[in-house]
Amino acid sequence: MKYLLPLILCFVIACTSSKVTTRGAASKESIVVNGKIFTALYQQQSAEYKALCLQAYHVATGKLMQSVSLATTQSGFPKAIITDIDETVLDNSAFAVHQALMGKEYVAADWYEWTDKAIADTVPGAPSFLKLAGAKGVEIFYITNREERERASTLKNLQRFGLPNADEQHLITKNGTSSKELRRQQVAATHEVIMLIGDNLADFSNLFDKKSQQERSANTAISFNQFGDRFIVIPNPGYGDWEGALFNYNYKLSSAQKDSFIRSVLKNY
Repeated sequence: MKYLLPLILCFVIACTSSKVTTRGAASKESIVVNGKIFTALYQQQSAEYKALCLQAYHVATGKLMQSVSLATTQSGFPKAIITDIDETVLDNSAFAVHQALMGKEYVAADWYEWTDKAIADTVPGAPSFLKLAGAKGVEIFYITNREERERASTLKNLQRFGLPNADEQHLITKNGTSSKELRRQQVAATHEVIMLIGDNLADFSNLFDKKSQQERSANTAISFNQFGDRFIVIPNPGYGDWEGALFNYNYKLSSAQKDSFIRSVLKNY
């Protein structure tokens, strides 16, 4: 049995290379495309990924209980938690695998086809934490960069797991810009936000909106005391602004161009 997983992985990569070559979408040695297979494998199969997610939600639970132990809020507003959806509440690794096996990166039409199915599983720890927060009287606002056209299917997917506040009022989709700052402010105008949960640093603050790698690192250091307190980070090795920042957010680059850049910045000896 100990040799089964490596054999399966070799088979998957071999199939991936074959499909990539046939479709001509990317080189069979593409780091960008084939790399998604490996990160999805980690997300789907590793106990370490599950442990990291459970650890994050365990910390979030402690902060939640501290907050609800206070009878009132400083502002007098009801308490709320703002959470991202993708790779924070819902697990889209199946989509990543599907695209990679087709020799493709992210394609909007394919993504819409996936979200329309409303079959994404949940991230470990997310349902129990959100249900606990709801039971404690804390409202959940789902701020996502999914588009308005995905609203019905997104609500269906959230409701499938009985998640609290999975309704029209609490789902805030993309409004023309990927920055979530104005949407966060919208919630903060009527609620005291006790916690933000996300897999991407831009889920927490505009300090991270479309910033360079250097700025992201510097602002992470500046915000260090927020992590594990007001900011709860969920691991996502598959995609995010950490990847976009590598290419200066130029999403028009080809897979070959991305691969060349990645090879140029990787540390070797």
